[in-house]
Amino acid sequence: MANLIRTGLLMAVLTALFMAVGYGLAGGTGAAVAFVVAGAGNFVAYWVADRAVLAAYGAQPADPAAFPRLVALVDRLARKAGMAVPRVFVIDADQPNAFATGRDPAHAAVAVTTGLLGALEEAELAGVLAHELSHIRHRDTLTMTVTATLAGAIGMMSNLALIFGGGDERRASPFSGIAGVLLLVLAPLTATLVQLAISRAREYAADAGAAALTGQPLALARALSRIGEMARWVGNEDAERNPATASLFIVNPLAGTAFDALFATHPPLRERVARLRRMAQFDAAGLTG
Repeated sequence: MANLIRTGLLMAVLTALFMAVGYGLAGGTGAAVAFVVAGAGNFVAYWVADRAVLAAYGAQPADPAAFPRLVALVDRLARKAGMAVPRVFVIDADQPNAFATGRDPAHAAVAVTTGLLGALEEAELAGVLAHELSHIRHRDTLTMTVTATLAGAIGMMSNLALIFGGGDERRASPFSGIAGVLLLVLAPLTATLVQLAISRAREYAADAGAAALTGQPLALARALSRIGEMARWVGNEDAERNPATASLFIVNPLAGTAFDALFATHPPLRERVARLRRMAQFDAAGLTG
């Protein structure tokens, strides 16, 4: 329930930002049109954003015959967590990475890249999958997917507004030009900051949930380190075309790019690994104490 309330509030905030960009583009008329578009966007984002994200990355359903280890791991971990088994997808991409999406646990999906399957040992892969299942179990996927979709729409609309300028109502005031430009810059920036704050807060919790589910925090720590290192030199073209979706991944797929230098969609990888190592130390102390 808390996540549903939070998602509703986020939709309201992002709708207001959408209207602000509409006002910057065409005054009151633009704001009214933006409100209608945002309302439709909220509806679409809630019901089909997961399918849109999967399609954007060319994700294909994982064939159990072709990916038996992956399908079996997801099934085993989901049952251990006492949750519905999500759909499993594979993305043909060299960069090792993964994300989860879906409006609720009954309509969830986990997607992993072929690069991830080739780069990780079984215990490490289990840690990554458990991380994504934790997002699903706590309904983070709804919040993160909807926020990513609407933040991307705000950014796109702002770019169009900056290119084509405002309407007569905006140009009537001598201050409208400066105010409009500030509005068109600040609205997508604010949407991005809201999105990033949500993502950062939930990554730590999902790491902890994965460690508890697998009982192997060090395996997830190794996986994060390996994925982060490879992401520095193995690009993800689909993510670069859809930067608003970067926050969905377990590790930022835009690592090392100009976008990443300005905004971090995830908490520092070093801190995530350090927390997992401390968990392992506490577990060891509890077993030996």
